[in-house]
This record gives sequence, C-alpha cells and structure tokens, in this order.
Amino acid sequence: MLLVIIVLSPSIENLIKIFAKFPTIGPKTAARFVFYLLDSPALISDELIKSIQNLKTNTKVCPLCFRVFEPLATLGAGPSNEKNICEICANPSRDKSLVCVVEKEIDLEAIEKTATYKGLYFILGGVLPILKKETVEQTLTTNVEKLRDRVKITHEVKEIILAINPTLEGQNTILWLKRKLEGCNIKISCLAQGIPLGGEIEYADEQTIESAIQNRR
Repeated sequence: MLLVIIVLSPSIENLIKIFAKFPTIGPKTAARFVFYLLDSPALISDELIKSIQNLKTNTKVCPLCFRVFEPLATLGAGPSNEKNICEICANPSRDKSLVCVVEKEIDLEAIEKTATYKGLYFILGGVLPILKKETVEQTLTTNVEKLRDRVKITHEVKEIILAINPTLEGQNTILWLKRKLEGCNIKISCLAQGIPLGGEIEYADEQTIESAIQNRR
C-alpha cells in the first residue's frame, strides 16, 4: 500500500494551527476555513483582517463588569461619563441592586437574550478547578475582591445571583464564592435547577434560563 504524504505550505499550516486553537474547532474544520479563504475573493480576506484589527483596536473591557464592549465615543455618541463603561452598566434603567455573576461573557449574552433580567452583571472570568487551582484561584480572587469593593463602595447591591454553570467545577466555584462574599451583608442566591446538572448556560434555551433566574434560591 502506497502511503501518500501531503505537504502543505508553511503559511497554510500556520493558519490551520491558529484556527484549530479556537473553541470546538478541530484541525479538519480549521483546514476547511483556510481553504475557503484561499478559494474566496480577496475582499473576504480583507474584511476578515479589518474586522480582527477593529476588534482589538476599538473594544475595551468594562471596569465594572469585565464585559468587552465598544465605547460610545468610538461609535461617535454618548456623554463622557459613559465612555469608559459598557452600555449595560451605564443604563440608568437597570436595577443596580441586582448583580448576576457569570463565568464568561457568552453566559451574560445568553441571559440578556431572555430580556427578563434587568439587573447588572459581573464576569468572573472562569471557574475554580478541582486540581491544580493555585494560579487560577489567584486570578479569580483578584476579580472577586473587585466585586466586594463594588458592593461596599456603592451600597447599592442588595443581592448577588451566582449564575455559574452547574458542572462539578462550577459547584466548587459557587461554594468558594459564597465563602469569599461572606461579610458583605447581602443576599446570595443561585440559579434554580432549570439548568441541568453538568449543563452550560450558553447552550440552554431562553425559557430555561428565564425559569432558572426567576426561581433562584
């Protein structure tokens, strides 16, 4: 049997490796992306390059909730005091007494799609691993301290909702967060079990997320 080895150019191989680093994208799908770009008009590649450059240049992280956003100043609108925080934190109609803590931004967006939660958010930035957790715990501790400062300084927060994925590491993180938030003198609640054990918020339908928030305990 003749073994055929296909040697790709370094440029193609390098881009495949980059795409393969994306979540849920394997080498085969990454290769399809690359060959699609090769077969497409140059305009598509130019748009992709420009969009990535704009993503890195025009966006920033909200200092209150850690959500990535594009400042209103970049978009050519908005008062100066709203330029440094995201549109959710700057919205005066949001309920400032409620803060929903999520693991990552995609969970925030999933909750926002329900259009029923009217409070504010805080993106934790990850979950606490069961093993080898020292480095991660240091980062999360730094983030939680900022949340504690936010609660103590503003005196507006009355309830923190822990909307963490109900995985094993997520449950571990919830217990850890409750210990870290002790002494804040506010209500700490968790999502109801509308989200199945081991499931993830980003994949849940809007009705399930809405039920989990409304029936939190």
